[in-house]
Amino acid sequence: MSDDVAGEGGSGYRTGFVGIVGRPNVGKSTLLNKLVGEKVAIATPKPQTTRDRIRGIRTWDDWQAVFVDTPGIHEPRTKLNRYMVDIAVGTLAEVDLVYLLVDAPALIARQAKNEAENERIISHLAEAKTPAFLLVNKVDLVKDKAQLLPMIEHLSGLHPFAEVIPISARKGDGVASLLELTRGRLPESPPMFDADELTDRPLRFLAAELVREQLIMQLGQELPYHTAVRVDAWEERPNGVVAIFATVVVNRKSHKPIVVGRAGSRIKAIGQASRHRIERFLERSIYLDLRVKVQEGWLDRADVLRELGYDE
Repeated sequence: MSDDVAGEGGSGYRTGFVGIVGRPNVGKSTLLNKLVGEKVAIATPKPQTTRDRIRGIRTWDDWQAVFVDTPGIHEPRTKLNRYMVDIAVGTLAEVDLVYLLVDAPALIARQAKNEAENERIISHLAEAKTPAFLLVNKVDLVKDKAQLLPMIEHLSGLHPFAEVIPISARKGDGVASLLELTRGRLPESPPMFDADELTDRPLRFLAAELVREQLIMQLGQELPYHTAVRVDAWEERPNGVVAIFATVVVNRKSHKPIVVGRAGSRIKAIGQASRHRIERFLERSIYLDLRVKVQEGWLDRADVLRELGYDE
């Protein structure tokens, strides 16, 4: 993939890692997809959609960036939540540049919880000592931009951000400028991935995420947070069809009939929507078999979390 984005910072090829962090539901996954130019991370209107690191890769003629999407940093209540927060905080010290994403309408609302979470993230950022950009997202939803200035000044006073950039991850506003400034902050290094690679995540992981996206979209407010998806088998059949056998894990016995639905109607709808999206991503025909299994209390069970891949 190539583009006409140019940047300062030397004639040598540049490559580096860029961590995307912030509170839940500030638009991190939407930004990752916009930066990469393809959907590599699921994104929904609900918080805590992202549970793991998702790396999106984009390559230009003279530089390559590996953007690392992370779970929203929040007050953890379960072992799974703790895993998610540890992953995000750990990323701060492992990248060359950090994007701290904040939500413009939430800044104006001045909610104490939001402000405390942003300040907690900034304290982690100070400990990591990694250069950072403050990205004020969703500015397209703010009519009077002047209302943002006091909070931007407050956050800028808490940390020496290298840049403060207003953006709209959904619309792409400010993204070209963001990329130009990013290139100049990455070290001179040859590319680490082939130019046509979009992510380093295996196809099994991406397929499971697309199924989980449908669980989030089609189930109620709380139930999706008690579900997980595991791909048990992946078969490449002679006719070119990929057969995927996956299990939806639920946290309580009472959850299973809700996910399955009357006469299997809900799990069938989730399976159909998931299959269409996986086929679009793989550009191949898919056979998808979904089963539902109860794993009591899996959110706080280290053994089950490891089985599901939450063991980094």
